[in-house]
Amino acid sequence: QVQLVESGGGLVQAGGSLRLSCAVSGAASGRTFASNAAAWFRQASGKEREIVAAISWSGGDTFYADSVKGRFTISRDNAKNTLFLQMNSLKPEDTAVYYCAVRWGIATHAPAYYPAEYAYWGQGTQVTVSS
Repeated sequence: QVQLVESGGGLVQAGGSLRLSCAVSGAASGRTFASNAAAWFRQASGKEREIVAAISWSGGDTFYADSVKGRFTISRDNAKNTLFLQMNSLKPEDTAVYYCAVRWGIATHAPAYYPAEYAYWGQGTQVTVSS
C-alpha cells in the first residue's frame, strides 16, 4: 500500500513563502516512488481541483501552471521518497488545499496534467495567503 503525507501548509501574508513536503511510503506492483512521476494539485473553495506543477520520475522534466510559473518550484528527492513544492511571492489567489499525487503503473515516468492520471493522493494541506 502506498501512502502520501503532506506537510508545510499554513497562513502567510501576500509576498511570503512556504515549502510543502510530501512523504511517500510503501510500494505496489513492484514499483516505488522513484519510478513514477508526481505532481501537486490544489483546490480552492467552490472550484475544481487544478494542477499546480508536475515532475518526471528523475526530476528532469517539469511542468507548471501558468498561474504559478516563475514563483513555484517543484522538486523531488528519490533517496528520501519525498516531493517538494517551494512557493514564493504568494498571492491571495493561491489560497487552497494543496494535494500531492503520484502516478503508478507502466509508462508513468512522465508528468501528467489531469487528476485521473494519478493513482495515489495525500490528504491535503491548507495554504492560506492573506492580503
